[in-house]
Parts: sequence; structure tokens; C-alpha cells
Amino acid sequence: MAVRIIAKLDVKPPYVVKPVHFEGLRKMGDPSEMAKKYYDQGADELFYIDIVSSLYQREILLHEIEKVANNLFIPLAVGGGVKNIDDFSKMFHMGADKVVINTYAVQEDPSIIDKAAKIFGSQAIVVNIEAKRWKSNWECYTDCGRIQSQKDVLDWVKEVEQRGAGEILLQSVDTDGRCRGFDTELASKVVSLVNIPVVVSSGAGSLEDIKTLIEVANPSGVAIASLLHYDRTTIQEIKKYLNNAVMVSQ
Repeated sequence: MAVRIIAKLDVKPPYVVKPVHFEGLRKMGDPSEMAKKYYDQGADELFYIDIVSSLYQREILLHEIEKVANNLFIPLAVGGGVKNIDDFSKMFHMGADKVVINTYAVQEDPSIIDKAAKIFGSQAIVVNIEAKRWKSNWECYTDCGRIQSQKDVLDWVKEVEQRGAGEILLQSVDTDGRCRGFDTELASKVVSLVNIPVVVSSGAGSLEDIKTLIEVANPSGVAIASLLHYDRTTIQEIKKYLNNAVMVSQ
């Protein structure tokens, strides 16, 4: 199966939390324990995003990242509060395979993407995009979906690819945590605009939602949170369903 199934941990240390529209956080559990659980289930990768570090303007809690990394033998992407090249270095040192950046690149200095890609390689740089729909277009948001940027999502995805980002994590503020399906229009537009991998998140409420996203948008990966955190399904069940669906469609 070509599409990666990725477990996504939204973290407000010391807990994994589950927001709806990036707000109303509910505690879900211990990050290292949940990471190990999804690794054991067969996740292809894991995303660990500290969703409040930029918002609260606090230091990155590196020891929390290290605890998660110690349990994993799959790629780990880590983000939240990254402001400089030293932050990238520290996250890699704690066990991250990729570093995810959003707020600083959007609101302060997008050239940090160029610098990081040059030093660490494009494959290690993921740009997180929090998209909110406005009529016929989408705007980039930051700080856990709270702060507007005036940047158009479709323009920004092309820019981050040109700057050297190796991957995009695409999240929808509108569909996040609702479990009613992905913004497939947004996903398909972004995937079609760039030649780098796009991981789509925000919206999986059923196995059918994941299948529909893959059929419509063909992302490189699908990041799942609520379906897994609430034990509505497992990574194995998702993969089995998708493999069967592919066999049926052939």
C-alpha cells in the first residue's frame, strides 16, 4: 500500500490532547505510551506536535520528545515552537527524524526553511499548514489555528517547496476533530500543486473517510488522531480495509 498511515499526537505536555477546530482540548493519555501503542499496531510513521509551545511562547520540552523517540523504530516527525536552526538540531539530537515548522516560518521568517533544508536536507524538513477556508480560497493560520497570516495556502505550499521543504503536513481548521470527513477539495488542490509528499490530516471519522481522501486527493500519507485515540479502530484495521478496498477496485 503506497499511502502511509501515520498516527498524529497533538501534545500539550505532559498529555496527548484532542482538540476540535484546534480548541477545547481533551486529555487523551501519555505521549510515550500512546506512541508505543501505535508503533505496535503498525503505524508507518508518527507525528508529535506540541500544539501550545508557540502559542505560549515557551521553550520546547525536549525531554518529552526524547521519551517518545525511545519507544519508536519508525520515522518520527516532531514540531512545535521551532524558531531557529538550533531548535532543529536539538530535536534531531533527541531522536526526531524530521522537524515540523509552522508559526515562525509563516509569521516571522520563511527563509528558515531554506537554511534548515541546506543544513539538514530537505527530507528532514516538514512544513505544517493550518488551513482555514474563506469562500473560494484558504488562509494559513498559526498558533494552533488562532492567528491569521494573510498568506494564501495555495501560494504558500508552492513557496515552501521552492524554499526546500521536503514534505507538507496539511491540516484543516474547519474539519479538525469533527470526524465528518476531510476537506478533500483542499487536499486535492495542494497535492496537485507540489511535487513533494503531502500528508493530510483533520477529519477522519470512519474508514470510508480515509478511503475517499485517498481516492480523491492521492496524498503521500494520512495522519489519524481521533479514530485511534478513542479506540474506534486500529492501524491494522485501517490498513486491512484499504488493502481490501484496493483489491476490490482492481
